[in-house]
Amino acid sequence: MLKLSPQWQFDSPGSIVPGVANEFSTFISRIAAHDDNEKSILEHFKSYFAGAAGVPYHPSSDTSWAATDLDRLMSEAAENAPLFIDAFYSSCRSLEQRGVAVPDDARINRVLAENNAGYEIRGGELIATREPQTVVVPARPKSLDQQSQEIVEQALSNADRALAEGNGRQAVQELLWLLESIATAFRGAPTATGSVHGDYFNKIVAELRNDRRNTAQEQILNWMMTLHGFLSSPKGGGIRHGLDLKDGTPVQINEARLYCNLIRSYITYLMTEHERLQARPII
Repeated sequence: MLKLSPQWQFDSPGSIVPGVANEFSTFISRIAAHDDNEKSILEHFKSYFAGAAGVPYHPSSDTSWAATDLDRLMSEAAENAPLFIDAFYSSCRSLEQRGVAVPDDARINRVLAENNAGYEIRGGELIATREPQTVVVPARPKSLDQQSQEIVEQALSNADRALAEGNGRQAVQELLWLLESIATAFRGAPTATGSVHGDYFNKIVAELRNDRRNTAQEQILNWMMTLHGFLSSPKGGGIRHGLDLKDGTPVQINEARLYCNLIRSYITYLMTEHERLQARPII
């Protein structure tokens, strides 16, 4: 068993990249195909990936079902990259002790490196070769009053806590609400043709965008509106207006982290713009 950061067992740092999952699956198929008892090998890997997924292990009725069940368990375990890697590594080391040919550390590391997985095995320990970076939001924007600053800080804290607990939808919802709230600070802000008159996110950002035609700001605000629209749509992110229970797909934790970082970057941008507008009007 690999030595892992204790926090990875409770808070996934992200999903395994698809290329690693595919290559590990291919390795398992080759190992099983060269063994006299193919089903036994599949069941062996099933037991480890069930543990990584946090679900009970149950033996399958035959070899075909064992392969199908293993695919399902690997898919569930894939949401936590370190536990997924450990499940494969540990099951291989266990088989190696029984005289079964399995990939060594160097071969596994090659798969991780070639797929830019962000992890490496060193002396029985799994090391993160890159750390996910969170976009930093200014803690004390000068242009917002004390009450507004407290709202911003509380929402950011709520989102961070939700992510740490694995509740991606709640984290994105909190930051999306904050993005919409920050936008309201632009009501009355000066523009080239007067001032911002909108009362809610779409109207306010549309006015800011129209005031900045053919500029980088116009494109940034377009991206912001596109993300907001996708996350609001029942068939998109299903965050703001609920999820379409027939055609919608619930947000995954790795997707939630990406959305949260994107929204944080837009919050930072809006705060910076608001401070600039308070300092001097747009010409």
